[in-house]
Amino acid sequence: MIMLAMVSALNLVAPWMVGAIVDHIAEGTLNRTILLHTVGLLVITGLTIYVLRYLWRLLLYSASYQLGSMLRQRLYQHWLTQPAAFFNEYGSGDLMARATNDVTAVEMSAGEAILALFDGVLVGFMVLGVMFFAIDWRLAAITLIPWPIMAFTFWKINNQLHDAFTRAQGRFSDLNDQTLEQISAIRLLRAYGLEQRSVEQFKESAGEAQRANLEVAATEAKYDPVIFLTMGVSFLIALSFGGWLIASAELTVGELTKFTLYLGQLIWPMFAYGWLLNLLERGRVAYERIDKILQTTPAITFAGDKQPKQPLSLSWDIKSFSYPGHEGTVLKDLKGKLDAGKTLGIVGETGAGKSTFVQLLGRLYESSNAQFELGDVSLADIDQESFRRLLAFVPQESFLFSTNIADNIALGQPNAAKEDIEKAAELAVIDEDIASFPEQYSTPVGERGITLSGGQKQRMAIARLMLMDSSIVVLDDALSAVDVATEQRILANLRKVRDKRTTIIVSHRLSAVEEADEIIVLKNGTSIEQGNHDQLMALNGWYADMYRYQQLEKAVEEGR
Repeated sequence: MIMLAMVSALNLVAPWMVGAIVDHIAEGTLNRTILLHTVGLLVITGLTIYVLRYLWRLLLYSASYQLGSMLRQRLYQHWLTQPAAFFNEYGSGDLMARATNDVTAVEMSAGEAILALFDGVLVGFMVLGVMFFAIDWRLAAITLIPWPIMAFTFWKINNQLHDAFTRAQGRFSDLNDQTLEQISAIRLLRAYGLEQRSVEQFKESAGEAQRANLEVAATEAKYDPVIFLTMGVSFLIALSFGGWLIASAELTVGELTKFTLYLGQLIWPMFAYGWLLNLLERGRVAYERIDKILQTTPAITFAGDKQPKQPLSLSWDIKSFSYPGHEGTVLKDLKGKLDAGKTLGIVGETGAGKSTFVQLLGRLYESSNAQFELGDVSLADIDQESFRRLLAFVPQESFLFSTNIADNIALGQPNAAKEDIEKAAELAVIDEDIASFPEQYSTPVGERGITLSGGQKQRMAIARLMLMDSSIVVLDDALSAVDVATEQRILANLRKVRDKRTTIIVSHRLSAVEEADEIIVLKNGTSIEQGNHDQLMALNGWYADMYRYQQLEKAVEEGR
C-alpha cells in the first residue's frame, strides 16, 4: 500500500513538468539545460514507477492468492466436520463452485480491488488536490459538476450488479451440479441411449448460466459509457472556462495544459472506481455464499474427551428416529446390548431401517431419542480421534480413490507394510484377482474404481477393514456383490482375525448372519424377531421363511 501511494504521488510529477515546459516555451525562456534537466527527471520518475509497480504487484497478488488458499482450506476442513444431512442439503457441484468460482471472486476483491482503490481512487484524490489547490479551484469546481450524476448512476448500476451476479453464481452452481452428476452417470446414460436427452438438458442448464452471465456483462457494460460521457462533459467545461480564464489573464496556457493533463489522469480513477464497485460487489456476493457454508454449525459435534475401556460392549436405546426434514419414523422401540467380541446380525426387508441403525452408530446422523454406548461411555462423550479409531465401517457402496490398489487397501493404515497389505487382500479373497492384473498391487483402479467389478470393489473395501485394528467392525450389506461361497470364505477369515472385536453384519443374505451370536429382524423400523439362528428358525416366522427360500434359491442355482 505504501508503494501504491508512492506510485500515485510520482504520477503527479509528469503533468506538472510538461506544464512548466509549455510555460517556458510560451515565455521564450526554454533552454537546453532546463529541457535536459526536465527530461532526466521524467526518465528517473518513470523508472522508479516501473520498479515500484513490479514490487507492489508481487506483494499484493501474493497476499490475495494466500487468502484464496486459506479460504479453500477452511472450506475443506469445515466440510470434513459436517454430518451426512449437510451434504443432502448442498450438492457436490454447488460446493465445488463455492470453493472455485466464489473463492476466485474473493481473491479478486483482495487483489484487483485493492489495486483499484490505491492505484485509482487514491490517484484521483491526489490529482483533485493538485487541481484545486495548486492550479485553480474555480476551474476544478466547475469541471466536477457532472460527477454527482455519475456517482448516483454508479449506485444504481451497483445494485443491479449485485442481483445479477447473485443469479449468475447460482446458475453456475446448478451447472456444476448437473455436470458432475451426468459425468458420474455417463455409462448409465449410454446404456439407456439417453445421450441426446442428456445433451439437451445440459444445453438448457448451460443456456441459463450463459443468460445469467450475459446479464452481469450487460450490467457491467453500463459503467464505461457513464464514465466517457462524464469525462467528455468535464473536458468541454474545462476548455471553455479555462479559455475564458486565459483570456482574462487569470490563467496561463501552461496551467491549463497541466489542468487538462491532470483531468485526463482522472479517466483511470473513474474507471478504477467503477471497477472497484464491480469487484467489491462480486466479492461480497461470493463471500456471502462462502460464509453461509462456514457459518453452518455442525449438527454433530465431538466435544467429549473420554476413552472407553477395552474390551468394548455395545448397547443401544432407540426410542424413535426420523431423518432431518422428513416426518416418517425410520426406527423405533429398539433396545439391546451386545457383549464384547460377539457378532450382531441385522436383517429385514428393504427399507426396514437396517442401514439407518449403523449410520446412527457411526454418528453420521444423531438424535436425542437414539442413544448408543461403547462400554459405559455414550458416543457423544468419546473424543473424535478415539471414536474414529474404534470403529471400522464398510458401507453398501464401496468407494475407491483414483490411485493404485495398494494405496486403496492401506487407506486406514497409510504406513502399512507391503506384507500386511497382501495379507489383508488374501483375507478379503481379492489376492488372486490382484495377481492377475498387469501391475498387481500398483495397478491404478481409475476414478471411483471404474476398472473393477462390483464384487472386486467390495472385497477391496473388506481388505481395508482387515488391515485396520478397530474394536468394532460394521459391514453394511458389504458382501452383496460377491457369491455365497466367497462370502462364506471372507466371513470365516473375519472370524479368525476378529479376536475380541465386536462385529455387526447387515445383510439381505441370511447366510451372512447365520453364525451371529444375536440376530435382529427389522420390519418398518422395529424389531419383530430376535435371537440366534436356531432360535429364529424355531420361531418359524419371517426369518425362517426367508432362510428356507434363500436356501432353495441357492440349490436351484447350483443345479441340485
